[in-house]
Amino acid sequence: MSYEFLQTLWFILIAVLWIGFFFLEGFDFGVGMLLPFMGRKDEERRAVINTIGSVWDGNEVWLLTAGGATFAAFPHWYATMFSGFYLALFLVLIGLILRGIAFEYRSKDSNPKWRRTFDWMIAVGSFLPSLLLGAAFANLARGVPINQDMMYTGNLFTLLNPYGLIGGMTMVSVFLLHGANFLTLKLEGKLRDRVREASKKLYIAAAVMVVLLAATTYVYTDITTKIGIDPGIIPIASVVILLSTILFINRKMEGWAFISTGVRFVLTQVAFFTLMFPRVMISSTNPEWSLTISNASSSQYTLTVMSIVALIFVPVVLAYQGWSYYMFRKRISTDKKSLVY
Repeated sequence: MSYEFLQTLWFILIAVLWIGFFFLEGFDFGVGMLLPFMGRKDEERRAVINTIGSVWDGNEVWLLTAGGATFAAFPHWYATMFSGFYLALFLVLIGLILRGIAFEYRSKDSNPKWRRTFDWMIAVGSFLPSLLLGAAFANLARGVPINQDMMYTGNLFTLLNPYGLIGGMTMVSVFLLHGANFLTLKLEGKLRDRVREASKKLYIAAAVMVVLLAATTYVYTDITTKIGIDPGIIPIASVVILLSTILFINRKMEGWAFISTGVRFVLTQVAFFTLMFPRVMISSTNPEWSLTISNASSSQYTLTVMSIVALIFVPVVLAYQGWSYYMFRKRISTDKKSLVY
């Protein structure tokens, strides 16, 4: 396999990992943010947690794998992004730690105050990564200050520009809708009806933010003048599919509503990576200093070995995760006797 082919292959594989992360962890984070608001009593909140109790930690592996693959395949990309976005990614890590602790310790004490505290830790721990990862990806599309030595020259507040914040809030709003659609698939009874009604309101916020992000993308990015691979109608399709979700929600077609928000993540990420290609980080200081798959990649030997390993183990991991979702596919009841604490 040629060096150029391997570089392109690993760019695609990293894109696939991020797509998997946003599709799976998207509803996971959404459920976490909704937890304190959907459950009015402990049994209901426990039921909400149980909908993702068997999968939340597996979903996070997609993020770790995406980071690890970036480190191995494109070390200069990893070094520039993880050092430049250090504070933002540190806050993402804090959020993930809060979530992990809360999931494990919430049921160690039956004191209502204890459990409410950990419920809010789950919500905050889900909100922080959603907001900051959305802002990070928006800034990757917009461009960040990078000098000729591939060094990021901005700070955390550089990322919190208007377009970055729009990207962050868009991701939060769509995650909330994705999570609500997932809950209607997994819950029963009055709690399910309550979530369905909430999803109609969440849809409005998500629709507004998605349209706003699409419009500002033409203002803050260079996609009108420099396109890696023309994505065709994919960006428009991602917006249209999200907007069509309300039809499925109103008709109580929970499966299709969940699929539509999930497909929106897939199409959005496909559009993002095709527009970026062959760039991986755009320099707002000087476009000539942007990082590409050519100047940021590992050696041909490294990429070859990684490809062989991925070919063997990725299907195994996908099969295992698919099996785990199949095994825990049943709906969750708020009946205390059936809940797992």
